[in-house]
Amino acid sequence: MYDLNVWQYRKAIQLLPKLLGISLNTFHNYRRILVDDVQDIPYEKVVIMEQLFDFEPGTLASQNPEARSLKELLH
Repeated sequence: MYDLNVWQYRKAIQLLPKLLGISLNTFHNYRRILVDDVQDIPYEKVVIMEQLFDFEPGTLASQNPEARSLKELLH
């Protein structure tokens, strides 16, 4: 969004909450979340944002938990 001019930026701020299906206030709360914060954005919204900003899937994930498969655990 840093590459947008003022007019485009203002339109984007109005459009993004609608595309995400959230309120403007919730959108601003999402924008204030820092990497180390305990707050989280719902996964569905993160996936939509990755698509909107042309990021690779998983780019915005703050945690990538790893686990062994159930098949491995049962043996």
